[in-house]
Amino acid sequence: MTVRPMAHDGPVFGVDVQSGDIRGDAPSYALVVLEEREVDGEREEQLERDVVSFRKLCRLIEQREPTRVATDNAYELAEDKDALVHFLQSLPAGTKLVQVTGAQRPEPLSRVADRYGVPYGKQPMEEAEAAARLAAANVGYEVTAFTDTTTLKVARGRSTGKGGWSEDRYTRRIHGSVKKRTREVESELEDAGLEFTREVTEKYGGFSNAIFTVEAPPEEIPVSRSRSGDTRVEIERERRDGIEYEPLVKRRDRVIVGIDPGTTTAAAIVDLNGKPLSVYSSRTADAAAVTEWIVERGRPALVAADVTPMPETVEKFRRSFDAAGWTPDSDLPIDEKLHRTREAAYDNDHERDALAAALFAYDAHEAQFERISRKVPARVDTDEVIARVLAEETSVEIVLEEMLEEDGDTDEESDAHQEPELTEEQRKIRRLERQVERLEGHVEDLRGQLEEKDETIEEYEEKLSSARRKERREARRHREVTKLERKAERLERERDEAREEVEELERKLERIKTLWKLDHDDFSEVAEGRGLVSVKVLDQFTKGEIDRVKSEYGLVPGDVVYLRDASGAGRTTAELLAETEPRVVLKEGGLSEIADAILFDREIPVAPADDVTIQEVDELAVAREREVEAAIDDWKDRANDRRRQQKAEMVDRLISEHRAESGGP
Repeated sequence: MTVRPMAHDGPVFGVDVQSGDIRGDAPSYALVVLEEREVDGEREEQLERDVVSFRKLCRLIEQREPTRVATDNAYELAEDKDALVHFLQSLPAGTKLVQVTGAQRPEPLSRVADRYGVPYGKQPMEEAEAAARLAAANVGYEVTAFTDTTTLKVARGRSTGKGGWSEDRYTRRIHGSVKKRTREVESELEDAGLEFTREVTEKYGGFSNAIFTVEAPPEEIPVSRSRSGDTRVEIERERRDGIEYEPLVKRRDRVIVGIDPGTTTAAAIVDLNGKPLSVYSSRTADAAAVTEWIVERGRPALVAADVTPMPETVEKFRRSFDAAGWTPDSDLPIDEKLHRTREAAYDNDHERDALAAALFAYDAHEAQFERISRKVPARVDTDEVIARVLAEETSVEIVLEEMLEEDGDTDEESDAHQEPELTEEQRKIRRLERQVERLEGHVEDLRGQLEEKDETIEEYEEKLSSARRKERREARRHREVTKLERKAERLERERDEAREEVEELERKLERIKTLWKLDHDDFSEVAEGRGLVSVKVLDQFTKGEIDRVKSEYGLVPGDVVYLRDASGAGRTTAELLAETEPRVVLKEGGLSEIADAILFDREIPVAPADDVTIQEVDELAVAREREVEAAIDDWKDRANDRRRQQKAEMVDRLISEHRAESGGP
């Protein structure tokens, strides 16, 4: 496919890195300026080539305001996204940055140039020229970070803090000038027929500033940036969320169209990959309106109906688009149409039928589309080949041959109109002339920037003073807040500690109440004078359990102790219990030998818990006094027997030892 440069209102810049890198060393760029100028009533193409620094490139863009700055990679002009946004913001209103190799996933420049028949070489200057020619032919994507909404601000052109006369009169005059300029801008926007909103800040004598939000890009706004006396006008485009790539020309791709005629006419668009794109239906639209809707969304390669034969209305649409037609072997059943369109969105049965016709047409040609795609070279438009094969009912090879012949004719015609380029001496003279003009303009720009910086410094000093006052107020407030927060934390800690103490006291109160009930209410035997004794319950015979009962209920001499599980106690545990001098120990299970010996030696009675009736309420218990006495008496009898046995064993042992020492029988 060969492209021909198109006429533009200004030059097209092609740029490629000559040396260095934007992220490190100061880069230099190969710059090609492609421009069409009218000479003797005819338009001639003129090329200028130069190697420039990044700063010089920016100055040239600002001075010559090219329609497009073309490159094979936008990030050759910016080190990151923020820098790219800043570069885009610095471009003149009518200048677009164009990435000719594609959007987020660019192709090699050589492949794009070959596809469109643009001369290409590997040298930076040749790549810059290829980029310029491609952009001039509307190939590529505009790199943009802004919407079509523009903020226009009318503000004071100088500070109100000083003046040649009374400060109040001076301020009133400036605010009056801002108000007057605001009305002028508003009038210009209304005359241009632009949609906008206005917000003003009223001050003494007029406005301190006015902000217009205009629904148009800067190049369509009849107001430009300016600074004049008491007022200045600033223009800034609204930022997008990120970097976006928009095609220079919205290409109308080849599509498959399904049509369902009738009282309500419906149409559906499917691309050549079988993806539904859009549906439409109307009871009032005529054929012209339907045709316009289809044309806005693509170029039909195939027009389909869901019935056989093709209705006359659908046939007229097919002929008007010069497209191939498709109908099923028999009318499509409703259940098949429902199944085929189950994943697509539509509003009514008519849209469903049109969409089903397009999708079934794609299904019928899917294998053919794949075969054609495999045969088409990379530089040829596959969709166009498919459309021609369908419409002409011919082979892929014949269509490719016809398209290549057409491109060859275009190349010859283009070559015939090539004009010789300027000589090196002529180009050098022009470069020097432009350089002088740029330097003179640069001096004026620097003077203006110096004045603006002086005013900016004054504004910043006022802001700094205000910020310092605010910071001092914030510091005082922060100290007070910190002091109150510390006090609140201390009070919260004291509150939590008091709550814990109250809870502990409530638990102790409940235990005391329980004991009181045991002594006065729960057992009628107390009233009858039969006598009960409280029992201290230990779940296990361990030091930890002894300490717990001591802490919660107390263990004092004369207490009756009940061991739910007497096993496992060692010497230390037994001695700890013996130190409390219990009246008797009632046990479940067997004591260890060492524990039994220690309690026996300390003359602490030990009896089985089964010998005494123990009545429990929660963790408290009581037993009958007479049963406790009986258990103690029984232990005393057993203790006497045990002592007599121990004495007999000791006498026998002494006799045995004496006989052993004397050697007698």
